[in-house]
Amino acid sequence: MPYTVRGDVHTHTLFSRHAYSTIAENVAAARAAGLDLLGSTDHFSSMLFPDQHVRNFQYLLNRDCWPRLWDGVTVLRGAEVDITGLDGSFFGQDLAVPESISGHPEQPGTTLFGLVAKGCDYLIASVHNELFTTGASRAQAANMYISALEHPQVLVLGHVGRSGVPFDIDPVLLRARDLGKLIEINEHSLEARRPKTDSACRRIAERCAELGVGVVVNSDAHIAQAIGHYPHAEALLEEIGFPEELIANRDAATFLAAMERAGLPRLQ
Repeated sequence: MPYTVRGDVHTHTLFSRHAYSTIAENVAAARAAGLDLLGSTDHFSSMLFPDQHVRNFQYLLNRDCWPRLWDGVTVLRGAEVDITGLDGSFFGQDLAVPESISGHPEQPGTTLFGLVAKGCDYLIASVHNELFTTGASRAQAANMYISALEHPQVLVLGHVGRSGVPFDIDPVLLRARDLGKLIEINEHSLEARRPKTDSACRRIAERCAELGVGVVVNSDAHIAQAIGHYPHAEALLEEIGFPEELIANRDAATFLAAMERAGLPRLQ
C-alpha cells in the first residue's frame, strides 16, 4: 500500500559541514514536497570542528529565532547527537563550558551537550564512528542503544541498520516501545543499495512491525531537494506490509503526539 509521510524529522543544513542548504531552503523544499512538518537536526558531533568550543556550536544555540510555523510548515529544532561510548554516553557530555559565547561565566557543571540539548525539541541518537564498539558483544551494543534511548531528550535512534554495530535487536526495540521512543527507517541508508545494510534495515523494520514499535521514515537529507522523498524506505515498508499506524511522522499531529507520549515537553 502507498504511504503518506508528511513530516521529515531528520534533515541537515549547511551547519553540518557536509550538507549544502540553508534552513530557509529546506523549509521551502518541505513546503514544495507537501510536508506539514520539518525537523532540522544538524550533527552534534566531533566531525564538525577540530576545536570543540561552544562558539563553534552557537548556530544550535540561537534557533529560537526561527518561527515555529514557517510558510505553512511546522519547524522543529533538533540535533543528531553522536553516541560515543558503550555506556550510551554522547558527544559533549564531558566537555565543560566555563563561559558563554559572549564571555560571561556559565554555571558550574555546564557542558556543551547540556547547552545544546536545552534548546532542542528532541534528539536523534546515532553512531557515526563505530570504532569504540570494537570487541563489544551484541548484548553490550544493545545495552548501549538502550541507555541512549533512556535519555529523556532522545526520541529517535538514528540509522541503526547502517551504523556498523551488530546488536541484539529485540531488547532495543522492546525498550523503545516501552518508552514510547522511535526507530528510524532511513532513506539515506537504503539509497546506496549495500546488501549488508539493506538486510539489516529490513530485519529491523520487520521486527518493528511484529513487535508494534513506532518508527519514523526520514530522508536524512543533506541537500534541500532530498527533503520529503523516501522512495527506497517506502518501497521496503510496502514489501513487508508495514502497518501505517506505526509511522509516527505520517503527519504533524501524530508526530507531536508521539513526542508528548515519550515525555518531551510541548512546543513553545
